[in-house]
Amino acid sequence: MGRKKERGNGTGTVYARKNKQGKIIGYRGSYFAPDGKRRYVSAKKKSGAERALRQTMTDAERGLVFEAGTVTVEEYLNRWLTDSVRDTVRSTTYERYEQIARKHIVPELGRVKLKALTPAHVRGLYRKKLEAGLSPRTVQYVHVTLHKALKQAVRDGLIPRNATEAVKPPQVRREEIRPLTPEQVKTLFEAAKGDRLEALYVLAVTTGLRQGELLGLKWDDVDMVAGTVSVRRTLTTAKGGPVLSAPKTKTIDA
Repeated sequence: MGRKKERGNGTGTVYARKNKQGKIIGYRGSYFAPDGKRRYVSAKKKSGAERALRQTMTDAERGLVFEAGTVTVEEYLNRWLTDSVRDTVRSTTYERYEQIARKHIVPELGRVKLKALTPAHVRGLYRKKLEAGLSPRTVQYVHVTLHKALKQAVRDGLIPRNATEAVKPPQVRREEIRPLTPEQVKTLFEAAKGDRLEALYVLAVTTGLRQGELLGLKWDDVDMVAGTVSVRRTLTTAKGGPVLSAPKTKTIDA
């Protein structure tokens, strides 16, 4: 006997899904998208399937057809890292995204279907990470990584909305920076006299350059006559070891 189909307010077809014993286990809605393909939505209750069907058909009429299908979060993250991240950012940035995805996101959410990911999943991920001892700053990095990945998925038409946008990451307490007092600077310079890194200490205190910028300096960057130092590169650490790369901002003189 064929399935008994019911019309969902004239917007596609909604029918019950049954198990082998004939018990209704959910409802499914189907419709033909503008591209001619039949697409489906599912819900436990008939009313939920009808709502999902109406929303999906409205999105389709606006040109928003979502193709996530059975793709899991892990599968999508791997694709995102390879296709959208690897060749568009610094190697160290790529490695950070890859590490966060592999160590923190995939173990918790990797098996969840991309189209089924909800704010509750994301909120639970952040809570578990905090309870496991991760710092709020690290959890913020997790948030940034997942947000960027899902933002691309929305742009690509794979999902209708970004689940991270409904979730606030934990706040990070910003500690007030306390610079050295003139007396402390004097003591430091006196202690550093004759040390092979004396010039480095002096530059660090008097220019405020970042560590990577200081370690990336070469003699050609120093103009003894003008009394200036040009920052043209920064030293960062990647999987393969130290790497010299362009600074985040354009070349600056200190």
